[in-house]
Amino acid sequence: MIIPPNGYAATSPPTTPKDWLSYLYGKLPAPNSPSLLYSRYYEGEQQKLAFSQARYKNAFQEVFEQWRDNFCGMIIDSTNERLTIDTFRIPDSPGTDKDAREFWQRSSMDAFSNSVHLDALIMGASYVLVWADKAGEPTITPVSGEQMAVQYKAGSLTELEAAARFYTDTWGRMVATLWTEQYVYEVPADVTEWDKGKVMRNPLGIVPVVPFTNRARLVGDPISDLHNVIPIQDAINKTIMDALTASEFAAFPQRWVTGLEIQEDDDGNPVEPFQVAVDKLLQAEDPQAKFGSFAPADLSNYAALVSMLLQHMAAVSRTPHHYFLVNSGSAPSGESLISAEAGLVAKVRERMLHFGESWERVIRLCFAVKRDKRKDAFGMETVWKDPEYRTEAQHIDALLKLKMLNVPEEQLWSDAGFSATQIESFREMRKADAKAAAEIQKLGPQPETQQGTAGPKPPQGNSGNVNRKLNEPK
Repeated sequence: MIIPPNGYAATSPPTTPKDWLSYLYGKLPAPNSPSLLYSRYYEGEQQKLAFSQARYKNAFQEVFEQWRDNFCGMIIDSTNERLTIDTFRIPDSPGTDKDAREFWQRSSMDAFSNSVHLDALIMGASYVLVWADKAGEPTITPVSGEQMAVQYKAGSLTELEAAARFYTDTWGRMVATLWTEQYVYEVPADVTEWDKGKVMRNPLGIVPVVPFTNRARLVGDPISDLHNVIPIQDAINKTIMDALTASEFAAFPQRWVTGLEIQEDDDGNPVEPFQVAVDKLLQAEDPQAKFGSFAPADLSNYAALVSMLLQHMAAVSRTPHHYFLVNSGSAPSGESLISAEAGLVAKVRERMLHFGESWERVIRLCFAVKRDKRKDAFGMETVWKDPEYRTEAQHIDALLKLKMLNVPEEQLWSDAGFSATQIESFREMRKADAKAAAEIQKLGPQPETQQGTAGPKPPQGNSGNVNRKLNEPK
């Protein structure tokens, strides 16, 4: 693919597909952009031994080649593992959850939705494309922020004017696709110039791309969760590297000797009289010789500094301290854990608010592909699984108390963590149980009745004439 030199300098909205592609290509992350740096820190691929002196790098390159002490991945995963979508619903539109689940399962979003959240948390933004397959069914396609660029309409925070995707196929050829409200412009892999693509009408009338932005502000770009964590991670790496170097040179007690004649080689350089090691015994014939050892280096200061930095990292990222193993003494109680995770749960719920709005737009686009009136269902809501970890006994006890407040059983099933598919199975099971109970009742003894009547037998004994008359057949 031939890329126009120096990109596209826009002073007004582009008017041709080629200009749009050039402009949006310039918005993709550059090789040294912060978003790609965040990805490397998440994977633990930041530069190793970055803070060591040159001589230590040469000495320890092989020893510490695989060494890494990275907390960035854990900080991201602690949030992402609690972002699980259950279903979608519209209060005044029964069956929406089933239809949305059909779209969801067809595109394998049970797994890929996790990747969408993950990329947004790491890089600040990820994207989802909704389009129709050959059969006319909606397809949901996650797209990395490294491959997609969008342009919002002037003055809007949600409506897109254009979006473009650039990716390389398995043969190393770039494929570029542009979406606007009026048309779709595609440059196939076998075409090397952007002005020779194919134009197709956009049947949806809107740009079928939904951005997922992390910590979005009213102004400025989305922010990665690692933005304020990386400087502390670098400080931890520096401290631990110093500790490893000290452990190599000063943690082993260094020995000294006096009263020995210094031997020299042919060049006049002093020769070490002993090969010091753990299993070596030093001895000298000179009675004036004295041996001793220096005190080993105390590495506890490094450990205390790392512990302090981890506490700072926990506060900045709102990650519980016990995730970093900085607690000492006995394990915290269940109530203490819930209190410690309050900040993390609040952060997750905030992400649910923004990501949920984006997923609702994705489902509305799916209905637009099907030409369903629910494409304008702005009352739709995303149902997330509970992000708070509790013991099973605590959880069930809380649900039983909600039952006493006449909360519907299906809502309690959902709160208990059962999926929408399981709840639908429960409905069918309850119908089968009711049918079986009715069949069993027919097989049992029936109430005694008078001949020729369908009602119960009139009361016996001294019930009086009035009661007998009330039960006589008319």
